[in-house]
Amino acid sequence: MKNVLFVCSQNKLRSPTAEQVFSTWEGIEVSSAGTNADAENPLTGELVEWADVIFVMEKAHRNKLSQRFRRHLKKARVICLGIPDDYDFMDPELVRILEARVPQFLR
Repeated sequence: MKNVLFVCSQNKLRSPTAEQVFSTWEGIEVSSAGTNADAENPLTGELVEWADVIFVMEKAHRNKLSQRFRRHLKKARVICLGIPDDYDFMDPELVRILEARVPQFLR
């Protein structure tokens, strides 16, 4: 089982969409979190340690992850998807982008 974490800023739109899209995939366990202190589910060191793969939506998320959780980033591969904060939760275009960019890293 591979543990996959999706990260955005608020954990309200992009990362929860990704979590929902990939929640039914076999062989992976998914979660999502936000880098902001007021995120729906704030990113923690425990989540970072749990993850085998961490998908961040933007470079700024990767920078915050590296700065705040460097000591927890022992095993996780961090991948930046380059998805701007332009989408609503479960926006069909966002789902299409996620389905195009994420699977190659889950095999």
